[in-house]
Amino acid sequence: MTESNAPPVEKPVPIPEYLSHYYLWAYVSRRAIRFWDHGILVQLILFGQYSRLKNRVRALFSRQPGSVLQIACVYGSLTSELVADLHSSETLTLVDVVPDQLARSLGKIDDQRLKAVLANSADLPCPSGQFDKVLLFFLLHEQPLQVRIRTVQEALRVLGKNGLLVIVDYDRPCIGHPCYLILSLIFAWLEPFARDLWRQDLSTWIRSFAPGTDIKRTSVFGGVYQILEIRNRS
Repeated sequence: MTESNAPPVEKPVPIPEYLSHYYLWAYVSRRAIRFWDHGILVQLILFGQYSRLKNRVRALFSRQPGSVLQIACVYGSLTSELVADLHSSETLTLVDVVPDQLARSLGKIDDQRLKAVLANSADLPCPSGQFDKVLLFFLLHEQPLQVRIRTVQEALRVLGKNGLLVIVDYDRPCIGHPCYLILSLIFAWLEPFARDLWRQDLSTWIRSFAPGTDIKRTSVFGGVYQILEIRNRS
C-alpha cells in the first residue's frame, strides 16, 4: 500500500481540531509525514535517545506475551521492530486518526500481523480487555487535558487484566540540564500542551482517575524523558 492510500474504514473519522490546528506541520499534512519519517531526524529531535527509548519498549513488551495495541503512529522504525518481535500468532493493532499516517506505516511494513484502525485515541472502537499490551509513545504531551484523560482511560479500558500499558513521554529535567532551555523554547513555540507534563507528575496524575493500577516510573536521560509501566489490576 502506498502512503497516499488510506486503510479501509466503515466510516470517516474527523481529525480533531487541536491536531489540525497545532500539528499540521508535524503529523497531518502528507508533506510533513514524508519529511519527518526518517530515523535520523527522530534521533535528533529526541536528543539521540530514540534508539534507547524504543529498545526499552521492546524489552518490556518481550516479557509480556500477547496482542499489542499501539495508539498513534510513530516516526522511525519502532512499529516495524515491534511487529518483527511478535510471535507468529500475535498481532499488533495500530490506531491513528490521520489516514495518511496509517497508510505510511502500512506502506513500510508488509506483515499480516499488523492491523490498522482509523480511530480517535479518545474513542477507541475496541472491546474492553482486548489487548495484552498497549503503547502510548510520545502522544500525551500533544493532547489537551481532557483528550489526554480520555486517551489514558481508553488505553486502560481495552487493556486486559494484568496487561501492560507502557507510556513513553517527556519528563521534567532539572533547570541545569543542557536540554532544559531548548525544551522550554520548543514547548513555548510548538508544543502548547507539553508543559502540563512538567507541572504535574504523570504517574500521580494517572492514579487520580485510575486507582486500580500499579505504576512503575523510570526517568531517562537526566529527567528529560520518562517511561511508565502500568499494570491494569481491575
